[in-house]
Amino acid sequence: MNHASPPSALRPSACPGLWRIVQALDGGISRIKLDGGRLSAAQAMAVAEAAERYAGGVIEVTNRSNLQIRGIGADHAGLIGHLLDAGLGPREAAGDDVRNLMLSPSAGLDRAMLFDSRALAAQILESLQTVERLHQLSAKFAVQLDGGEDLAMLDHAHDLWLSPLMLEGDVWLGFGLAGCPGAPLAAVPLADGHALVLAVLQRFLDLASAEQSRMRQLLAVVDVETFLHGLPLTLRRDAAVLGWRRTGRDLALHLGVYPQRQQDRVCVGAAAPLGRLSAAQLRGAATLASTLGDASLRMTPWQSLLIPNIPAAQADAALAALNALGLLCDPAASLAQMVACTGSAGCAKAQADTKADAVQLAGLLRRQGPVAGIHLSGCARSCALAHTAPATLMAVGPGRYDLFISRPGQPGLGMPVGQNLTLEEAGAELDARPRSTPR
Repeated sequence: MNHASPPSALRPSACPGLWRIVQALDGGISRIKLDGGRLSAAQAMAVAEAAERYAGGVIEVTNRSNLQIRGIGADHAGLIGHLLDAGLGPREAAGDDVRNLMLSPSAGLDRAMLFDSRALAAQILESLQTVERLHQLSAKFAVQLDGGEDLAMLDHAHDLWLSPLMLEGDVWLGFGLAGCPGAPLAAVPLADGHALVLAVLQRFLDLASAEQSRMRQLLAVVDVETFLHGLPLTLRRDAAVLGWRRTGRDLALHLGVYPQRQQDRVCVGAAAPLGRLSAAQLRGAATLASTLGDASLRMTPWQSLLIPNIPAAQADAALAALNALGLLCDPAASLAQMVACTGSAGCAKAQADTKADAVQLAGLLRRQGPVAGIHLSGCARSCALAHTAPATLMAVGPGRYDLFISRPGQPGLGMPVGQNLTLEEAGAELDARPRSTPR
């Protein structure tokens, strides 16, 4: 197939994409930015085949609900063409970087949703891919659109977030800048959602210097009121809007059975152990989605996957099949509560083999804890998690970590409670402490 834009059209960046394969210690990395975390079973099969044919078979679910293939060999063009032929990339290479739009993995299915965010998301993605000026945005510039679902990531900071609220019986979109869904700056009618996103992005590009690639950097020198004043939209900023707060539910909702708003249908969810899927596991999940669901999968920002539209009577069979693949369906499983970066096996900057250490630590823990409650990071960049975990183990050498416990209102990783700990010492310290505060 003849693809429109060659990889040479990409601007320099350290961020991997589908068209831009970035080298790591264990080979190349290609990041597949999915449409709201969704992919068909056929596309999942194509990713599995690509991982085996062009790489070492390792697939990762990212904390932005995307997929990436690691260990890619020399045939970059073959991999790119294979993925594009499966409909997994943009029509032009320049549109790849800016496909950073995160939805709830239960968009259109969630019992708590106020509107189905998928149509608006499609409009936003189309603009990101086709409006040439928007290709100037950083490959890290990110937007979150939320339909009011219970199953929603509320801990990742985004350059722009949008969340629905009911006002006089109508759905409005509250929005905020450079933060997490919570207290909105203003709101617009739902029908103006697409126009709002375009206006915010254009306003950012109007005001930002070359050094200000993220919204937080711009707002450090341009106050919020000045930014909002320049938007060509009528914004609602009364007490009903400014006093509203987005609230969430238990972090473990994405594992196991999640009832849908559609009668007698459920999603089943399973975590990829430490965010990694083998090609066989992804292929198995795709087969399950085809036989019991609607032949689609959804990746989540908790490094897990959902299979939607399964008959409720088949939920136990689906969970058994996912468990048989080696995926984690029980939020009480020790390994299900952990996030770990690539570690020294795949990254030259890492101080420890965090993936192997996490497996060892999971076997040492005696108390159960929350999903994603413990974060093992190989260095201070903390690539594996976009927010601060209840407990962070920061590597200082092979098998040795500094331990931090997060506290409300405390900056950074939290309170240091141990230095240069072995995994056994870290496990004992973690067992002695609560690992999260439920929402």
